[in-house]
Amino acid sequence: MEKILLFLGSHPILLCFLLIIIISLAFFLGQQTGIFRAHLAEKQRIKSERADAIKKSRAVIGGQISEQLSPFLPNFPCSAGDVRFVGKPVDFVGFVGATEGKAISEILIIEVKSGKAKLSEREAQIKECVEKGKVRYVEYRVPQSTCK
Repeated sequence: MEKILLFLGSHPILLCFLLIIIISLAFFLGQQTGIFRAHLAEKQRIKSERADAIKKSRAVIGGQISEQLSPFLPNFPCSAGDVRFVGKPVDFVGFVGATEGKAISEILIIEVKSGKAKLSEREAQIKECVEKGKVRYVEYRVPQSTCK
């Protein structure tokens, strides 16, 4: 080892060249390590996002199934025959008493939620309008000229 150090000490150009090679090798290895770690982190991120997407998709599908079956489940606010599916922006409109041949006693705006789902902003606005009595019945008559 002493002979190598003496040899390099007497040849400064060779020593500089060797140092440049060592520094370059260290830089290259560090760069490759960084690229490898970034690649692993990206794979983990994709795996995590896929798992999250699957989880959310299952929740949405479960919610849609619950939504369609809800009129037949216990404690639904009216008879299954009294409801009409709307879908958006609310799930159902219920006409209490319609299928029993009775007078319609109440009209219900029904939004079905499952799990920890919350009302969307639009659903909350509809709820607020109903609660404030900002609901009215409108009869629209098609102009005669368009019926010919």
